Amino acid sequence: MPVLEQEQFKAILEKLPSLRIAVAGDLFLDKWLEIDRSLDEPSVETGLTAWQVVRKRLYAGAAGTVLSNLSALDAGTLYAVGFTGDDGEGFELRRILRSLRVDTSHVVVSPDLMTPAYTKPVFPGKNGAVEEINRLDHRNTKPTPAAVEKRIIASLRELKSKVDAIMVLDQITSEGYGTITQAVRDELAETAKDGIVVYADSRAFIGKFKNMIVKCNDREALAVIQGKRIPAGETPGLDEAGSCLLKLAENSGKEAFVSCGPRGVLVRGKDGKPLLVPAVPVSGPVDIVGAGDACSSGIVAALCCGAGPEEAAFLGNLTASITIQVIGATGTASREQLRRRYGEAARG
Repeated sequence: MPVLEQEQFKAILEKLPSLRIAVAGDLFLDKWLEIDRSLDEPSVETGLTAWQVVRKRLYAGAAGTVLSNLSALDAGTLYAVGFTGDDGEGFELRRILRSLRVDTSHVVVSPDLMTPAYTKPVFPGKNGAVEEINRLDHRNTKPTPAAVEKRIIASLRELKSKVDAIMVLDQITSEGYGTITQAVRDELAETAKDGIVVYADSRAFIGKFKNMIVKCNDREALAVIQGKRIPAGETPGLDEAGSCLLKLAENSGKEAFVSCGPRGVLVRGKDGKPLLVPAVPVSGPVDIVGAGDACSSGIVAALCCGAGPEEAAFLGNLTASITIQVIGATGTASREQLRRRYGEAARG
C-alpha cells in the first residue's frame, strides 16, 4: 500500500490550486532540434554536410522544469525568480513561462548576461525513439553582476509574505555564476526562519544551504559530504547515501531528501534513521531527464499541505514515475495522472 493514505492524497490534490509557490533559481531554455538526415546537403561555403532541422521543440529547463511541473499539477499561483539575457533565448523562455501561468515580473532581463540554454540536436527514429548527439550548452563565463544579485534578493524579500513556499533550483556548478550566489543563500536562510517552506535542490553546493529543507541525489550527496565521486555505471550504496542524508539534515537544520534513482528517495524516518521510500514501479521505456525536478515538485506540494517527509517523498516518487515515461522530452504530470497512478500503486 502507498505510504500516503488515500484521504490525505485526495486532500493534497484538492489543495493544489490554492498553493502559492515561488521558484528561485537558474532558468534555462531547453531547445530540441530534430534533424532529418534524408535531407542532408553539402554546404556551398565549406563542403561539410549541412544538417536540416525540420522541427524545433522549446521548453523551460532547470528551474523552468520545476515551474512546468507545478503548472501541470495546477498549483494556483507561480512566480519565477532569476535572470535571463536580453536575447532571443531569453525572449522564448519568458514567453514559455508566461504560457505556463508563471508570473515573470521577478525575472531580471540583463544585457550583460546570456540566457543559459541546452541545445540538443537529435535524429528521430522509429516508435518515438531519438538518437541524441553532442549538446550545445550556453552558460555565462563571468560571475553574476552585483546589480542582478541585489534585484533577486529584493524579489525574495517581497515574495516571502505572498507565498506558501520558495523552491530553490541551483543548477550552475560554478560558484557565483548563477542565480543562487552566496548572498542569495544567506537571504534564503533568513527567509526560512519566517515559517514558510523553503526547499533547496543543488547540484554542487547543497552543503551551503542553512535553515531550509535540502534535496540532492545520491551521487551529489556523496560528492559534497564525502568528497567521493562515483564512476559512471556504478550505483552508490544506500548505507553511504543514508549517512550523507543525516549529515545534510544536521548541516541544514531541517529535513533532507536524497533521491536514489530507480530505488526511491531516502528520508529520515520517525526513529531518526535513514529510510528508503521506494520508487513507484513502471514498465516500458523510460527517459529520466527532469525526473529529479518532477520529484521535487511533488515533495514540495505535499509539504505545503502538511505532509511529513515519508508522505512527501512518496508523492515525489509518484510524480516522477509519470514524467519518466515521456520519451525524448521533459515530461510533466497532471493531477488526473496522479490519481490514476495512485490507484495503480494501491492495487499493487
